[in-house]
Amino acid sequence: MADDDKTKDVNSFFAENPEKADKEFYGRVPNPDRRGFLKRTGLATMAAMVGTSIPFHRNMPIGFVPAAMASEDVLVGKDGLTLLNDRPVNAETPPELLDDAITPTSRHFVRNNGIPPEDVDAASWTLTIDGFVDTPLTLSIADLKEKFEVVTSALTLECGGNGRGFFNPPAKGNQWTYGAVACSEWTGVRLKDVLEAAGVQSNVVYTAHYGADAHLSGDPAKLPISRGMPIAKAMTDEILIAFEMNGAPLHPLNGAPLRLVVPGWPASTAQKWLTRIELRDVVHDGPKMTGKAYRVPNRPVAPGEKVETEDFVIIERMPVKSLVTFPANGAEVGMETEVRGHAWSGDRTIEKLEVSSDFGATWQTAELDAPVNSGAWQNWRSNVSFPQAGYYEVWARATDSNGEMQPFAIDWNPKGYLNNTMHRVGLRVS
Repeated sequence: MADDDKTKDVNSFFAENPEKADKEFYGRVPNPDRRGFLKRTGLATMAAMVGTSIPFHRNMPIGFVPAAMASEDVLVGKDGLTLLNDRPVNAETPPELLDDAITPTSRHFVRNNGIPPEDVDAASWTLTIDGFVDTPLTLSIADLKEKFEVVTSALTLECGGNGRGFFNPPAKGNQWTYGAVACSEWTGVRLKDVLEAAGVQSNVVYTAHYGADAHLSGDPAKLPISRGMPIAKAMTDEILIAFEMNGAPLHPLNGAPLRLVVPGWPASTAQKWLTRIELRDVVHDGPKMTGKAYRVPNRPVAPGEKVETEDFVIIERMPVKSLVTFPANGAEVGMETEVRGHAWSGDRTIEKLEVSSDFGATWQTAELDAPVNSGAWQNWRSNVSFPQAGYYEVWARATDSNGEMQPFAIDWNPKGYLNNTMHRVGLRVS
């Protein structure tokens, strides 16, 4: 499915334009009888989606969606998420469902780039640490638990494209609104400890992460995503190799049985279904690390302006941001209501959270909790009174420990990344 097709699932995509969908999914060219030859990569893709081979694939009509795939619930174990795409599976959480201080697993967003692996047996899973290390390691999950300190931390993950749906002109990609963010409790071992055990050589500048998910084409030689981070970031205390989420094994869509959790940086660096970490003496150049992927222009650009590839820089820390989780947008409230939510800012802390109910003319300071640990978002709350019945908007803005404040609007960028404009909710006061 093309990134810019604003469809929510395979069925609607095929219903709107079956020949286009067939070509984009499977590379199949229609014949006069509306059947087509399914190329090798297309056949592999369809077989992967239904879980086995398809002996009579040549008889399938153009625009055909296998029944097994059409009936499959791709969000099993997720509660109330909005499905943006089901190949790969991408789903966000409405802000009002993110009201918990710790995000339940059932409400943690899903951002996948490929097809999740079917075999996720934790007992047989291994992680390899290699590249420029003194002692390459191959570790089972049991080894990780036995050889390294196991820690539990609340850590914030946010997709670099969260808020993409609000750019004008539109940016291609999943049209995330507010809900590609979460702060769950993760249990695992520090990446730093594992790398130190392998012995980081002096020429290392970057990590490279690899997972077991398959490329959408079905080609086993291709990786859907392989990103990394500077070694200085990798050696900080907050980054975990996680095997539990909220006190239970990881959810399959969130990377079971093993993943990285990298708070404060784009969640794309937090490889799911983790199988290997390579230490490199150059900036990693895996899929979604080069070109314009997870990069922004090195200068402000005009909306719609074409930017050359060499003028893009890699996204590192995420910007200061806040979210209103109560009341929900469009709610009806009384003359006074509590307003609450969360705020975060990359690897910094939040120093102040303010709310306005008069379109930004005046602001009141909210009560702000300290983070429960480094890497967690901060919870806030405030009581807001209204002078009379009518329509109001509550705006929220955060200021971080470096003095950076959320803007009302941000500069456009071609890929729709890092949208940290103020969150606004409309309320009807009766």
